[in-house]
Amino acid sequence: MFGFGLDRRSISIILAILIGFSVLRYVSNPEGLLDLVLTIPAVLIAITFHEFAHAYAADKLGDDTPRRQGRLNLNPLSHLDPIGSVLLFFAGFGWGKPVEINPSNFNRKRSMSASEAIVSFAGPLMNFVLAIVFTIIAGIVLIFTNSYISFSSYGAISLVGANQGVVIAMQVIIQCITINLGLGIFNLIPLPPLDGSKVLRNFLPYRAKEWMDRNWQILYIVFVVIWITPIAGTIISPIISGSFNIISKFVFGLFGRII
Repeated sequence: MFGFGLDRRSISIILAILIGFSVLRYVSNPEGLLDLVLTIPAVLIAITFHEFAHAYAADKLGDDTPRRQGRLNLNPLSHLDPIGSVLLFFAGFGWGKPVEINPSNFNRKRSMSASEAIVSFAGPLMNFVLAIVFTIIAGIVLIFTNSYISFSSYGAISLVGANQGVVIAMQVIIQCITINLGLGIFNLIPLPPLDGSKVLRNFLPYRAKEWMDRNWQILYIVFVVIWITPIAGTIISPIISGSFNIISKFVFGLFGRII
């Protein structure tokens, strides 16, 4: 995502509350701490590649701003946003350090609006590609370890015939899949300042674009309300779970790893 501009003090308070509830949950369930640790690689990969994709797309479209600011690399330190990263750990969705662009630098092969939409969509698209790649990697791990995966009727998954090392490796890989899906889906919500708002804006008629520009602050407030209440999780979690089930069942099914 790029162009994120929330008030840091307010967000820090909200973040502290979220972390507080999470800590209480881990105190009552110490095994959850392992899940949190196993989430670290997934968060680093998802955010780094997401923001790199924004920077790469902008660079290819003629805007060298990300290149001059040192964003055309896969160094996580160049792309991590403290608040957005912590949210990914505890909530499963968040954001990275904004990639700054200057639309006036885009080449004129397409409209400025279309170029902005391409740059915006590049980040979520990268996350979806990574989710598929890690699902394939998971299938390969299952094949080489002669392990299988089972899906329960209520959506839970379990490994069959896997030793502890394989279980941990699969947990890391599955976190990479779900975190990438979460980051991609969350950022496609069509509300400013998320990527989805810029993608949607490109396809709107002129008057609708004008309305969106005039009411940007109101839409921004709507986003904040959705984000700080259970609404975001209520909307996004089923989509993440559904997407994970569709991708994993298809890939693992092709590899013959489902029982």
